[in-house]
Amino acid sequence: MFFVRSAHIIAGMETGIANLLGALSLAVMDRIEQGAREVIGRGGETPAALVVIGYGQGMTNDKLRRILGLSHSGTVRLVDRLVSDRLVERRPGKDGREVALHLTASGVATRNDLMMSRISAVASLLDVLSPAETKRLETLIHELLARQDTSELDRFTICRMCDDSVCTNCPLPTSKGKRNR
Repeated sequence: MFFVRSAHIIAGMETGIANLLGALSLAVMDRIEQGAREVIGRGGETPAALVVIGYGQGMTNDKLRRILGLSHSGTVRLVDRLVSDRLVERRPGKDGREVALHLTASGVATRNDLMMSRISAVASLLDVLSPAETKRLETLIHELLARQDTSELDRFTICRMCDDSVCTNCPLPTSKGKRNR
């Protein structure tokens, strides 16, 4: 649906910049995924799940499923692997019906390694820029993110690999989520 809604935007936009940003996005993701595989030995949504579970101790399977865009059964299998790898543990949830997901000490250490790997992978792309260019790019990216129409779930999804110790003031607005409640 996003692509259908956005078709009118493309007609009036410089397609060259969209193409370049798409290529850069893939280069960034490829580096992040390669680093994650080196740290955790798994790809797919496994690294993102570990990062997201670490955002707030006690995340439920359902919230994790919605953030990662997985089916219920896919999320259960993913969590089973993380539990088997001793990175995550299941505990009783707040209401007694849900299961809360918590990182183990090994999970916290692995998550920290993932965050360092991610920052290193992206920083290696920025090494070619001067400090002034890097600052301008930071400002532009911050502005681009701040102008998005996002809900709280969108924000979690977009930030599913973000290092919350670095990004203490997320630029993504959550106004859409407030309007739709």
